[in-house]
Amino acid sequence: MIEEPLAGGRMTPGVVRVGDTVRRPAVPFTAELLEFLADKDFTPDYLGRDEHGRDILSYLEGEVPARYQRWDDQQIAAAAAILRAFHDATRDSRLAGDEQVVCHRDPAPTNFVFTDGLPTGLFDFDLAAPGDPLEDLGYAAWTWCIASKHADPQRQAHQVAVLANAYGLDDTTPLIDAVLQSQLDNVQFWLERPCDAAQERIAWSYREHAFVTANRDIFEAALTAGRPS
Repeated sequence: MIEEPLAGGRMTPGVVRVGDTVRRPAVPFTAELLEFLADKDFTPDYLGRDEHGRDILSYLEGEVPARYQRWDDQQIAAAAAILRAFHDATRDSRLAGDEQVVCHRDPAPTNFVFTDGLPTGLFDFDLAAPGDPLEDLGYAAWTWCIASKHADPQRQAHQVAVLANAYGLDDTTPLIDAVLQSQLDNVQFWLERPCDAAQERIAWSYREHAFVTANRDIFEAALTAGRPS
């Protein structure tokens, strides 16, 4: 079998493509989650373990962005719909435990597969754990709508509202707090995982946090104006 290293995802080394499958080091909760999702028509499909003890998943065709960038409203809405489908598939399930859903915990653009320019699939569930949907929504709003070298708070705020509406978030009041918390959580994440890039990512997270804090009124006004009547 020819093994082709895959660059998508950044938390687990040793992920390879073999034919129309992906082989990756086994993560018990991830495997259980993907087995559970197999009955919910949610891809990728979990196909068991190979002779090396690696999880086997179906390969999602498409492209994975190498970095954060500006996305259009349609792309953001498509990503929000996928995230909602994932949450709904796990809502009130045994895997969610006492929480509302299983959270992906890294629903950034770099963990989505794109087809014809639109997100069509979500992958890299290694950090998945029971939680509140707002944990994922705050991180998604940050990484899809806000994280950018082009500071344009009006446009960024509009796109946060696009994401919230496409997800179907009934109460948008706590969303900006969730964004701010996701940025602080990212600081803590990299403090606990020292590496060559950690300090840069920590400093970036603090800058993003300061930007959202400074423009909080703009973001909250856009959410209020964009709420369906």
